[in-house]
Amino acid sequence: MEQSELGDSSSRNDEIVSIGAPARFDTLPEDCISMVIYRTSPRDACVVASVSKTVKSAAESDLVWEKFLPQDYSSLVPPRSVDFSSKKEMYMSLADDSVLIDDGKKSFWLEKGSGKKCYMLSAMDLNILWINRPLYWKWNTDPESKFEKVAELRHVCWFKIQGKISCGMLSKGTHYFVYLVFKSTSGGSVGFEDTPMEAQVGFAGKESSKSFVLLEPGRRGYRYSCVSRRPVYSEFRTRRPRAGVRGERETDGHVEEPKERGDGWSEVKLGNFYISDGGCVDDGDEIEFAIMEIRNSVKGQRKSGLIFQGIEIRPMKEGEEMVIAKSSNSDNI
Repeated sequence: MEQSELGDSSSRNDEIVSIGAPARFDTLPEDCISMVIYRTSPRDACVVASVSKTVKSAAESDLVWEKFLPQDYSSLVPPRSVDFSSKKEMYMSLADDSVLIDDGKKSFWLEKGSGKKCYMLSAMDLNILWINRPLYWKWNTDPESKFEKVAELRHVCWFKIQGKISCGMLSKGTHYFVYLVFKSTSGGSVGFEDTPMEAQVGFAGKESSKSFVLLEPGRRGYRYSCVSRRPVYSEFRTRRPRAGVRGERETDGHVEEPKERGDGWSEVKLGNFYISDGGCVDDGDEIEFAIMEIRNSVKGQRKSGLIFQGIEIRPMKEGEEMVIAKSSNSDNI
């Protein structure tokens, strides 16, 4: 009798445990699974697709990938000769290769892991000092460029490049980096080695952040001293540099140097900015950026031998966000 009661009790307990156990994710209706994945990210959708055939079908649905595409993607993506079979295929195409927009003056693509918008403004879309003077600059073609024309520096004594982009074109809730993309001519550059340039990035009409960059790597052992936190070069701004010193940096001592990209070009970081979750006040607001020679530097110093493809604006990778967000996750799908 006792054994029977114990058996009945055990049976009831098993039923309770069975009823309380959570259902497997892939046993939910496919539409429900899609709605869950819809709220994640492209990277997460690709990872979860390996769970089962049902989850994969939901993770690759147009419902999910339509959400990962920018809301204005139809106006950004020009008609193509090949029709995409799915929204995921369209997304991957935009993540793997950029498309030209704005009459070929800009290129657009998506950051693969997050779906954030990326742009490059061609040299044709920038304000380059003396660009219309053939003695100083010339328009050229380059097989490694995304664009029809690149700007080749022939000879200037004063260097300045400026550009801007509408906030409304960018992804909300996103930290962006701004890069100048360039390379040396076959004969090499002149006048840029160890000569810091001032870079500015910020919202139009507001104070810009300032940093200092080199377009040619510094000499081995070359150092900048740290004096204060103000982002200026006192030696350049007030008087000629002391012998053997190009400029005394009044920041943390860091001067950004160019890095090779692997596509035949180099890039140097000009600065960063943040588009809030609410976006800009209105879509007419703009981000402005510039790189220029520091005033009162070595006056009249000849500069030549660089080719400029444009300025690239892309989201901070999660590893790079450690400075701000303390994040170190991988950014690959």
